[in-house]
Amino acid sequence: MASDQPSGTLENMDDETEPGAASPEEELLAGYPGAALLVNAEGRVRCSNAKGAGLEALIQHDAAPEISKMINQARSDGRVAAGSVSLNSAKGEIVLEITAVPGFTAGVGNGGGENGDVLVMARDMTMERNLRSALVESRQRYKDLVEVSSDFSWETGANGDFIFVSPKGALGYQAEDLINRKAEEFVISPEDFNPLPFVSQKSLEDVEVWMRKKDGSTACVVLSCVPLIAEEDGEENWKGSRGVCRNVTDERENEAALARARRREQHLNYIVSTIRDELEPHNMLNAASAATARALGVTGCRIYRRGQEDSFRTAAEHGNVEGLEGLDSKLAVLDEGDKLVEMQIGKWQLLATATNYRQRINGAISIWKPDDGEPWEDDHLLLIGDVANQLGIANEQISNHERILALSRTDSMTGLLNRRAFYEEDLPRRIARLQRSRETAALFFVDMDNFKRVNDVHGHQAGDDALMALRDLLMEMSRPGDVIARLGGDEFAMWLDGISPEVTEKRAGRLIEASQSLRKFSGDDDHPLGISVGVAIYDPEINEKLEALAARADEAMYEVKNTGKGGFHMAPPPEQPDPAEGVKTIEKPTP
Repeated sequence: MASDQPSGTLENMDDETEPGAASPEEELLAGYPGAALLVNAEGRVRCSNAKGAGLEALIQHDAAPEISKMINQARSDGRVAAGSVSLNSAKGEIVLEITAVPGFTAGVGNGGGENGDVLVMARDMTMERNLRSALVESRQRYKDLVEVSSDFSWETGANGDFIFVSPKGALGYQAEDLINRKAEEFVISPEDFNPLPFVSQKSLEDVEVWMRKKDGSTACVVLSCVPLIAEEDGEENWKGSRGVCRNVTDERENEAALARARRREQHLNYIVSTIRDELEPHNMLNAASAATARALGVTGCRIYRRGQEDSFRTAAEHGNVEGLEGLDSKLAVLDEGDKLVEMQIGKWQLLATATNYRQRINGAISIWKPDDGEPWEDDHLLLIGDVANQLGIANEQISNHERILALSRTDSMTGLLNRRAFYEEDLPRRIARLQRSRETAALFFVDMDNFKRVNDVHGHQAGDDALMALRDLLMEMSRPGDVIARLGGDEFAMWLDGISPEVTEKRAGRLIEASQSLRKFSGDDDHPLGISVGVAIYDPEINEKLEALAARADEAMYEVKNTGKGGFHMAPPPEQPDPAEGVKTIEKPTP
């Protein structure tokens, strides 16, 4: 039955077939929606349907060897052969699904088989494959984007249990650990939400939820969800929710840390501004202690300065200090290198740290609050260190101020008060105090005899040594509450508080006797080094002015100078103007 006739004709036609009428094979092939044709044993196409022209051309020109291979396989095996064939075209790749049915004869079915015809059917799967690939790619893209944009995706059922969690798990749990567990078990304070996003029957976006992780820590997630609605019997029923969670714990912690840092900066600026607004250096620390207590919200604050003996002494404090008597003695630990010390004294919980300037401890600061069992907050630990840095500078400024003040009040060589500090600051304060106590005092004017000769013969260094020797002598003759001043050159003054006229006279005599030790500095034997002393008694009952008191002492001293030097003279009271009375001299020892 093989034929070389063109495609679409039959080699032998039934005599009953009218010219132009379709054969049974053609009618059979015409019913297939795709390309279909019959191939004889010689591999030639006997007939094809309207869509089979292209497939026929491929087979006739051996342009698709895979199809020919399936036809031969079906014929040799006597069973259906099927497979996919990819072909290149101007419009791109074409995918055909080929089915080859062996031993086919129209009107006989597949039972004839003797003529070796093979029915070949082709179905164009290009669009379906492209759609499937696009769908797979789209699903993969969606999956990748969801996983990238969220920490985990989830789905809950109508009872609030997780029925799906993304494979990588969540909150430190494996996905299988969360399945069939209620979502609210992992939410901190679920009662605060209405509705809880995991069981919401409406769409929600960017809801912030704090959740409990497997290790006991907490995580902040931003959650978005949509409800799952199913239509049953014409009604919409909620079946659960589906959504994604993004972990923003680090962001929130960073935001909180930044907010705390800003608050600390505001508190510190407030404290620093309070310190700087004080013009009087010593008031700086009082203002700082009050500002620190208020800014840190603590019960009290105490600021220390460190003296030359390396001990901490209270410079300022604010707040309730009851029960803190033992605090100062505990600050010695700050010398051991500890930056911050926590301690408990009675009912108080304390923090203390040293203040430094150029790596040298110059003070300390301590704060306290009631001991409620709660640890100090990080803000307290950080801010007290920042405040200590500022106080280290303030303590140094105060020390510098005191040094400058001391230089302005003292004699640079002897360290005694100078004339200005003695007359303008110290004596007015002492006289005011004596006016209240009604006690008497004594003002000594001391001038060295033959001092110029010492400088001329032995030089100025010997003169300086003589001045220092007189200073030491005056200090030995005075008490801790008394004051000594160098008025200039070789002139000195000494004020003795609360001393009677009788004791004053004895003290003056002892001073003249002790001054014999100065002779070793004499310029020569004819000009021995000594002192002349004038003494005036201050009596608050008389209410004598300071200028008048100083003038009486000065006159008494010159009275000694004019009567031979090397002695003392007690100035008469203001109402007794006789200057000669009370002059006493001590016989000069033979060299």
